[in-house]
Amino acid sequence: MSEPHLPDGEPVELYLDLLRLRLSPEEYDLLLRLVRPALRALGEDVDLADLGPDGDCPDEGPVPQEIRDEAALVIAAAVTGRLDNVLIELDYEDTGPIRVVTDAASAADPDRRREIADSLLRRRREDEELRGIAEASDLPTDF
Repeated sequence: MSEPHLPDGEPVELYLDLLRLRLSPEEYDLLLRLVRPALRALGEDVDLADLGPDGDCPDEGPVPQEIRDEAALVIAAAVTGRLDNVLIELDYEDTGPIRVVTDAASAADPDRRREIADSLLRRRREDEELRGIAEASDLPTDF
């Protein structure tokens, strides 16, 4: 089954319209402040003036997980041009759960989910190894 092509910006606009109906006005404004910089950086063809007031994300405390999840899905729609992205949670024994955005088919496939988890674990080990090398070499470790 082929994904219908939507013009640039349309998946994001459609998803934001759905969220506008589902979220409270305060939650929606917070979501927009979270995604606006990413949409701009991606050059997303969305009329950002229609997204409400411009401003930085407030420093009033932690952003609710639901809003962070929706922000990740909005950005995924901008990157992939698709609306079938799914947020999944992969549980790691050493670090606890990690949230990942993937396509619906991968989210439903246990083997693919395991491949994603293995890839993330491999990347984490590589990062820790590189961090150790940088530290031993008196180089910055905040990469």
